[in-house]
Order: sequence, then structure tokens, then C-alpha cells
Amino acid sequence: MYLTKEEERIYDGEMGWAYEKAIKILVKLGEIFEATRLIPIESAHISGVSYKTLGDAATEFLKEIVNAGGVVKTRATINPSSFDPQRVDVMNVPNKYRTKQLHILNLYKEMGVEPTLTCTPYYVNKPASNSHLAWAESSAVVYANSVLKAWTNREGGPSALAAALIGKTPNYGVHIPENRKANVLVDVKPKLQNEMEFGLVGIHIGSLLKKRIPYFKGLNRPEEGSLKQLGAALASSGMTSIFHFGELPPRGIEKITVDETCLKRTLERFSATFEKPDLVFIGCPHCSLREIKEIATMIRGRKIKKDVRFWVCTSRHVKEQAEPYVNIIEKAGGRVLCGTCMVVTWLRELGIETLMTNSSKTAYYAPVFNRVETGLASLSECIDMAFNP
Repeated sequence: MYLTKEEERIYDGEMGWAYEKAIKILVKLGEIFEATRLIPIESAHISGVSYKTLGDAATEFLKEIVNAGGVVKTRATINPSSFDPQRVDVMNVPNKYRTKQLHILNLYKEMGVEPTLTCTPYYVNKPASNSHLAWAESSAVVYANSVLKAWTNREGGPSALAAALIGKTPNYGVHIPENRKANVLVDVKPKLQNEMEFGLVGIHIGSLLKKRIPYFKGLNRPEEGSLKQLGAALASSGMTSIFHFGELPPRGIEKITVDETCLKRTLERFSATFEKPDLVFIGCPHCSLREIKEIATMIRGRKIKKDVRFWVCTSRHVKEQAEPYVNIIEKAGGRVLCGTCMVVTWLRELGIETLMTNSSKTAYYAPVFNRVETGLASLSECIDMAFNP
């Protein structure tokens, strides 16, 4: 890799250990993927925030970066944590976990990272089209590349942090135009009815494609929330970082057909059935203002069923904009939580053994990461499960 004189000085440790460590991570990554140089980025988004997934060893690494004077050189945001510190009454996470989680958040703050605590950073600060990013949240990566037309590889937490500290990332992968082209045509035959069905397509296709890039035919003017669910699911079961839709489909590439049978089998595979869940969870990825408004409209005047919890997750940025709709949800017995996600918290410790969601990503991860039985359904079905008519 070619390094500028300034980058060489950082590499040689002249700017301190934190920046030396960061640039060496980036150079090693670049060498593995045959990058030729480092390129400036508009922003970084860092995963590895929840204490549940980060643990003590990684927390110590963050502490070392802070002690060495590491401060980010570009706009940097972070993923959700393990609980909403302003709603301890709702998420009664054990104190031993809360203390360590708050320590992690303070370390990021000392680095100059914005405490956005969301997997949808594009609702807080929408990146410009064609801008280069270093984002680590898989669902946000797919959304940025596919919907917003920005450019970011699927970073890991350490490489996103390194990119934030240096303000640059190696030019490989989908930072290169020819690596963004679709090489598989996915012909979606059913007319998808809701966001959950878009997620089913993503889960099914992601497991088939791995890293290959799909063009989706037949999506029929999808809404933003449906595209978000499609991309999040696609990235959960596979490693794809971008998909295409809408424009003229490419010719002469492999074709995969998705029919009603595919959707039915995928739903059966990733959805348990039970009479009543302990928790109905909406907001993976985090809800937009439009989605919170939709939820509030659907439950206005209703009351939550006995022994069922209804939690909606979003960023604090969105919640502040959505205050009138949040009030409707809370009046009905639901709770709107900020800066957290059920996939990265201790559900069993919160007394939750069964969960229903409209998120295929949650249905994919929760049974493994949280050891809870998970049902998958549309938003309207989830609401009917949680609220009386």
C-alpha cells in the first residue's frame, strides 16, 4: 500500500500509540484485500458497543486507546448498547451490567464519538450520495450502499474505530466501482405485502448468495422501511453489502427465482408458534419517524394485553421528533426505548423467554444470541398479539 508522508509518520508512531495502532489495523486490512492506498471518509459508524457482545477484554482495548490520547478525526457514531439508561424501570438490567455498559459509553465519549446509539445512523445524519464511509453495522452498510448510494465496506468494530481515528479507510471492496455491480438476478414472483415478507426474501437470498451481489426484480416500488428490512435480513444470513433494484436489470447473469413456497418455508424455519409471547418487539433495525407514526396510528385507543410487553426501539434523535406518537404508544401500555436493541441485551435475565417481532434479523439472531423462542409476523399481526381490539 502507498502511504503519504503524514501516514508514514503515523505508522512510525510519531503521532502516538493510539494512531499508530489504528493505521496499522487499516494497512493490514488493506494488504489482505489488495488496496492501493487510504481514502478519506465522510463518517465512521462503530459496532461493538453493548457490553453483552463486547465483554471485558475489548473494553480494556478501548481504555488503552483513550489513555493514549486517541480522538476521532472524522464524524463517528456508535451502535445500540444493552439498555436504555433513561428507562431502567422498563429494562431492569442487573446493576453489574449497567455499570460496565456506562463505562464503555464514557470511553467512546472521551474519544469524541457521538453517542447516537443506533443501528440506523442515516436517520441522525444522512450521508451524501457517492461519499465514502467506514460503517460496521451490517444493516446500515447495506442500506447506505443500496438505498442512499453511499460507499462503504462491511467493517468490523475494530476497523471502523481505526478508520474513525485516522479519518480514512483502505480503497478496496465496494469502494471500487466495478465491485458494486450485480452478478445475480433475483426474480421475486410474489407481490410482497409487508415489511416482514421483504425480510423473508432477504433471509432466504442471503443464505444462498453469501458475498455475491443481487439485483432484485419484482419489488414493485418498495417503501423505505421494507428496503431496510430486506437489507438487514440479507446481511444477517449472508455477507452481501449491497443490492440493486429499480433500474434496468443486468443481462447475462445467473438467475434465482423466489416464489410463494420459498417464503412459506423460510417463515416456517425462522418463526416459532405460541399462544402469547412475553414480549412483542418492533425496531430492528431502529424505527424511523414514519414507522413510529404508523405504530401509533394502529394502536390508538387500544390497551395492552395482560402479561405481554410491547417495546419499540429507536434512536433518541427520532424519539424526540416523534413525541406525540410516542405518547400514544405509551398511553396504550407500550414502551418506546432509545439506544438499545433486544438482540444485544440479556432477555432471559429480564424474564423474557418468548418473543414476537416483525424483524427477520431478530428472528435469525435472537434464538442463538438470546436463547429465546422467537415468532415472526407482520407489524399488524404483532400489534394484534400485544393489544386488545
